[in-house]
Amino acid sequence: MTEVDEDVITIKKTFPVTGMSCASCAASVETTLKEEPGVINAAVNYANSSASVEYAPNVANIQHFKKSVQSSGYDLIIENNETVTDELEKQKQSYYQKLRKRTILSIIFSLPIVLIGMVFINILYANYIMWALATPVVFVFGKQFFISAWKQAKHRSVNMDTLVALSTGIAYLFSIFNTLYPQFWTSRGLEAHVYFEAAAVIISFILLGKMMEEKAKSNTSSAIKKLIGLQPKTVIKINRDGSEIIIKIAEVNVGDELLVKPGDKIPVDGMVISGNSFVDESMISGEPMPLEKKKDEKVFAGTINQKGSFVFEAIKVGPDTLLAHIIKVVEEAQGSKAPVQKLVDKIAGIFVPVVIIIAIISFIAWIVFGGTNGLTYGLLAMITVLVIACPCALGLATPTAIMVGVGRGAENGILIKDAESLEQAKNINAIVLDKTGTITEGKPQVVDIVWKKDENIEELSSLLYSLELQSEHPLADAISQYFQSKNISRNKVNQFESLTGSGVSAIFNDKKYFAGSYKLMQENKIFIPDELKNKTEIWLKDSFTVIWFADGKNALMAVAIADKIKSTSKEAIRQLQEMGIEVYMVTGDNEKTAAAVSSNVGIKNYKAEAMPDAKANFVKELQQQGKKVAMVGDGINDSHALALAEVSIAMGTGTDIAMDVAKMTLISSDLSHIPKAIQLSKQTVKVIHQNLFWAFVYNVIGVPVAAGILFPFTGFLLNPMIAGAAMALSSVSVVSNSLRLKYIKLK
Repeated sequence: MTEVDEDVITIKKTFPVTGMSCASCAASVETTLKEEPGVINAAVNYANSSASVEYAPNVANIQHFKKSVQSSGYDLIIENNETVTDELEKQKQSYYQKLRKRTILSIIFSLPIVLIGMVFINILYANYIMWALATPVVFVFGKQFFISAWKQAKHRSVNMDTLVALSTGIAYLFSIFNTLYPQFWTSRGLEAHVYFEAAAVIISFILLGKMMEEKAKSNTSSAIKKLIGLQPKTVIKINRDGSEIIIKIAEVNVGDELLVKPGDKIPVDGMVISGNSFVDESMISGEPMPLEKKKDEKVFAGTINQKGSFVFEAIKVGPDTLLAHIIKVVEEAQGSKAPVQKLVDKIAGIFVPVVIIIAIISFIAWIVFGGTNGLTYGLLAMITVLVIACPCALGLATPTAIMVGVGRGAENGILIKDAESLEQAKNINAIVLDKTGTITEGKPQVVDIVWKKDENIEELSSLLYSLELQSEHPLADAISQYFQSKNISRNKVNQFESLTGSGVSAIFNDKKYFAGSYKLMQENKIFIPDELKNKTEIWLKDSFTVIWFADGKNALMAVAIADKIKSTSKEAIRQLQEMGIEVYMVTGDNEKTAAAVSSNVGIKNYKAEAMPDAKANFVKELQQQGKKVAMVGDGINDSHALALAEVSIAMGTGTDIAMDVAKMTLISSDLSHIPKAIQLSKQTVKVIHQNLFWAFVYNVIGVPVAAGILFPFTGFLLNPMIAGAAMALSSVSVVSNSLRLKYIKLK
């Protein structure tokens, strides 16, 4: 890997990898990529056949990536377009069909070999018949194992195919020798056994296992396939003259007017300009109820129109749509590695060479200590060790669970950016919630206004309107919308200044004015008359947020703003507390409003009037107490705290910065999805541990038994055919266990 300065711009891309047959293949490709100049990091996922590469574009060359991977016996697909994607999907389907055909033919040819070898061994020319039947099984249906093994050997490397090729090749050649020269053994008082059935059946079982594995692996990525399938191939465009034309979705440009009919999938993100309907957004948000869409309402790619028709203007197209973003995040997350995978990768990388060494040692040990049948038993033991060892189960244990878990999250409106956050979420014992837009709707509205007596209300309203129009804060927007509805005119103000976390200020007619929090009034020593103070005391008891407007000396008016608490917030917080998680609220709002909101939703611990730095420090304080903290927010002012937390969660309706920083995004902005995310994390990690336990135990027990460790005590020596079946089933069992995550109920 290349080390670069922190200020150097890097790119992270995911490339499909072809030709991998096991976890050690993935380790080989990963090592190759990490050695490339300019590569910061690389992670290869055997389960979904992809490589995630972070590199410095001014140093690295992706063409060299491809050549290096090709030289290792695999291929890296660097082209990125719809045609390539479709072609890769066709290749996968074609590969599966060919694998299925080879498996069926292999079984058909192997069955008579087994019958002859086990039952009709004494028929005329039995060995020659088995030889004839085994040859196409080993070298036609199983040729890929030998080709792959040869490619690896040329690069001084080994993989799973090496084990298969060695075991079946040795069994096959040994059987030919015994068929042609049986007297070599009979002259020594030994029987000339042949193992054509072992070679054929091993190939058949492994092909069957690979076929089942491919089928299961394709199911692990079903979430991605569903998401990709949500986007239509064509769309109806309305020309300037009012005529309609059907165009490909790739031809849609920002600003195009598109028609959506009943039952149509919405092709890109946009804004409704005419008509109305109800739209099913469940595949993106996880919410089952269709939402009404009318003029000036947003619509998103992949959602499904219900009964009505409408025309909308395309705002985001291609990779900029919400659906495209979700697909990209899910793909990257499914290709990322959980922390536990690092140890597994190291083991998988050295597994095959260790197995070969064990096989050779067992062969030698049998020859030395096995007596008259030592060579025969030693050969069987060596073949069985090579066959039964399975790095695939190790390699599939973690990534398949992550793939299914991330996909399951996406189906429930939980967008998970990486495997680490999915693994870490189960450890959370403290959650910090922002108030506005997280606990509340984030749609504040003006509900009341009180003015100081004897003031020029019209002029001052115009001035306040002009001030708040220049602010990006949601409370300022609520005030602006209120005055807009009253048809208030605007004044030109000078030296406008946004005071982070407090409010705004500006100069008008050489006089300074402030609009913002009570804290801002205190800092500037603003006098607040009793008629305003008494009214605001009542507002605060009702959990209203109060915004003050003042000149340099006196408060002129106060505005009561209500931000409705989300209907699901209280229940979600209760669920989190029942899970043993401490829930905190931090807000920039005043003490009394914060107290009222926290009381309404059942939060005991809160921090009011918190600036962005105070939110981050609050997270640090909890971490210093030994707590594993999740931060949930939606605004720019939450981004620092989000970046510090072990698990960061953004609201889907929040700012792009918050969503970029956060490792999880709740697309529907519903807090009830947080308990679901934690439950999903626990279940996923549980499945990972089960998979790893099975994979390790299988190999720890299977390899010594295959070597013949039980023979001195029980006379038992494992049959290579049974070993082949066990190896195939080990991978399938791991993938099947991961697929159980698709069916868990998230409450």
